[in-house]
Amino acid sequence: MYNLEQLQAETNEIIQNLLKDGSDPDALYIIEHHVAHRDFDKLEKLVVDAYKLGYEISEAEEVEEENGKVIFVCDIVSEINLNADLITAQQKELLPLIQKAGAEYEGWGTYFEDPNADEDEYGDDGEFFDDEDDDELNLH
Repeated sequence: MYNLEQLQAETNEIIQNLLKDGSDPDALYIIEHHVAHRDFDKLEKLVVDAYKLGYEISEAEEVEEENGKVIFVCDIVSEINLNADLITAQQKELLPLIQKAGAEYEGWGTYFEDPNADEDEYGDDGEFFDDEDDDELNLH
């Protein structure tokens, strides 16, 4: 069981640090919810469920832990305003799926958005996700 109050406190701290460092408060941010599972098939089922809710999915990676065991990790991704309530709502939506799958939620992350950038780092349309990728679910 995850402590939502603790997750909200972490979310607020991340946002405050980004804004204190000068990140653009009005930008759209790529929010990556990090998940891990020892069973690839169960991770795959989890991300299919998240995809059906409208999230994008990063390619799953195999990672060897210090003890030699293998885990599979990926990100459940969205593009939203940097808003604690929106991120908390996403966590409330995703955590039941993560728990049901027996996966581990490893928090979320994003990237600094320079308010003085001359151009959008995601291309001319300012979109992180390509529309042509909408029909694909990249797991392998």
